[in-house]
Amino acid sequence: MRFRDRTDAGRRLADLLMGYRAESPLVLGLPRGGIPVAYEVARALGAPLDVWVVRKVGAPRQPELGLGAVAEGGALFLDRGMMRSLGFSEAEVLRTAEREAAEVTARVARFRGPHPAPELAGRTVILVDDGVATGGTVRAAIRALRERRPRKIVLAVPVGAVESLDSLRAEVDDLICVHPAEFMLAVGEFYGDFSQTSDEEVQELLARVRGPRREVGSPEAAMDAGDNWWV
Repeated sequence: MRFRDRTDAGRRLADLLMGYRAESPLVLGLPRGGIPVAYEVARALGAPLDVWVVRKVGAPRQPELGLGAVAEGGALFLDRGMMRSLGFSEAEVLRTAEREAAEVTARVARFRGPHPAPELAGRTVILVDDGVATGGTVRAAIRALRERRPRKIVLAVPVGAVESLDSLRAEVDDLICVHPAEFMLAVGEFYGDFSQTSDEEVQELLARVRGPRREVGSPEAAMDAGDNWWV
């Protein structure tokens, strides 16, 4: 299965999530690539949308080799088995994690701006990304979310490696995936267009749903309803 782009993936994913509409969920996207997908999910469910920021913790001197992830809220996930097998000490990996934590803080400020972090306690939260390969960043996000005491966490992705999805099921209350892939080299192989999502695109999509709130039934609300769908 291939998706045309993240918009197409989000719409197909939303079809599988319609049963959650009655729970008034909150949709959280992992920036950057998860936001266009999450936008379509939130739009279909008539749900609010926000970001949940996560950064990969790369290996020292090999930043593309992921050894874990750090998430908004301070949750840290490290693959200590991989660290040991590759000969990296915890101290040097933690130094990298500290730098990524600082970048998480910067991105929260960039994407959320003056808006407060969403209140998660007692809510159904749908966590969306554009795909799951190894699952490290998603795992860190889930653990950070769990500390906020949501009623339910639903992980929703268009595509994911079966082995990684299976390992994540115990971390969430439900897991929805359009296409569980037995063999995956990279998430992008399942997309026709997997061009990088920019900071500006993330900010634009969030701005669409953070427009000024209007009184329900007012002419302004009717005009805004195309984008601000939970006025």
